[in-house]
Amino acid sequence: MPKVLEFKLPDLGEGLTEAEIVRWLVSVGDVVAVDQPVVEVETAKAMVEVPCPYGGVVTARFGEEGTELPVGAPLLTVAVGAPQEHEAAEEAASSEHSGNVLVGYGTGAATARRRGRIRPAVSLAAPVGAPAPATAVTTPAKPSAPAVATGPVPVISPLVRRLAREHGLDLRELSGSGPDGLILRADVETAMKAPASPAPASPAPVPPAPVAATGAASSTASRTAGGERIALRGIRGAVADKLSRSRTEIPDATCWVDADATELMAARTAMNAAGGPKVSVLALLARICTAALARFPELNSTVDLAAREIVRLPEVHLGFAAQTERGLVVPVVRDAHARDVESIGAELVRLTEAARTGTLTPGELTGGTFTLNNYGVFGVDGSTPIINHPEAAMLGVGRIIPKPWVHEGELAVRQVVQLSLTFDHRVCDGGTAGGFLRYVADCVEHPVVLLRTL
Repeated sequence: MPKVLEFKLPDLGEGLTEAEIVRWLVSVGDVVAVDQPVVEVETAKAMVEVPCPYGGVVTARFGEEGTELPVGAPLLTVAVGAPQEHEAAEEAASSEHSGNVLVGYGTGAATARRRGRIRPAVSLAAPVGAPAPATAVTTPAKPSAPAVATGPVPVISPLVRRLAREHGLDLRELSGSGPDGLILRADVETAMKAPASPAPASPAPVPPAPVAATGAASSTASRTAGGERIALRGIRGAVADKLSRSRTEIPDATCWVDADATELMAARTAMNAAGGPKVSVLALLARICTAALARFPELNSTVDLAAREIVRLPEVHLGFAAQTERGLVVPVVRDAHARDVESIGAELVRLTEAARTGTLTPGELTGGTFTLNNYGVFGVDGSTPIINHPEAAMLGVGRIIPKPWVHEGELAVRQVVQLSLTFDHRVCDGGTAGGFLRYVADCVEHPVVLLRTL
């Protein structure tokens, strides 16, 4: 007699209390192995795959795509020891529970598990939220349903799935250009640009455009008589909550200064000409920040309102703002104070790529103590950044452009950048903030100043 076990949305860590279902990876009636990813969820921090700790037959799913569930809410039920299990799943299902909680998508192990997923010929058609026994697999398929290829779709990235879904593309009709026929983002974009085929003489079924179904992810935007309404949830909602809290709790102030970055750019050119990994301007600025925070530790702190104390933090975990398709995220370079320019640069590259592909983990998006915001990439000179709560300060960097500048008593064209520091006025006064910003500007204008701190 099979035993039906309930799998609940696990604690995703980092203070996260809810997640949105992006896409189900299994259907009712599917055979799953221990630790096989069963659903893609989006938290306020990142998009992750949730593996099921049980092996058996899925008897029910709870929640449609686009539904937000709190931690501890039921996700699905699994019949363990059901006769429908195939031989390929028996070995993985021999242990009813594993210690794993989360599996980052895009990893080799997750890929292997997904490709090894087994689907029976007939799936249950039980309504979501209503557990059904595993023996009820006799529900006949609708005669009008078009035949589709069996087996899993060769797609790893949830972003590729979402892009195809948003443009009404059936992934089963695409040919993948990746290894073993893997469907890549470029394949979906090519299909999007392909001209529409002429209509045949006899009408054929046309895949409908995404519609706002109950609980579906596309329901985040709706048009009403008063205008378009976009739900504040997922990463957009998390950003809204954090910025609102920052403005409510933190009495911030901003100071700024123009700096001659000509020598910094020359130093970067010389470093890159020497060979080895290329050094970015952001990596140099990050190293300057860690040196400045060593001199002005007040800005690497947080405020404990309950205890009415300022907590100065011993490590510098440097966050940097990154704009992605999912919105603004702030990956964190751990222990930046203990890294040199090359190490910081390598970590910036890794985290930026993870942000672009949507594979950042919650741990890589939290725990920052100071943030570096390079808004110069947007072609603007200045800004008054909002502090990334619960941090105490953020350094903003504008674009570096040629400008008239008095250099050594004469007017010259120099590479000029505007630096702005927004700080929590509770942790320090203007003198400290000004000292920090002036030191950063001195390092930008005379990079040799950094040699004193190395």
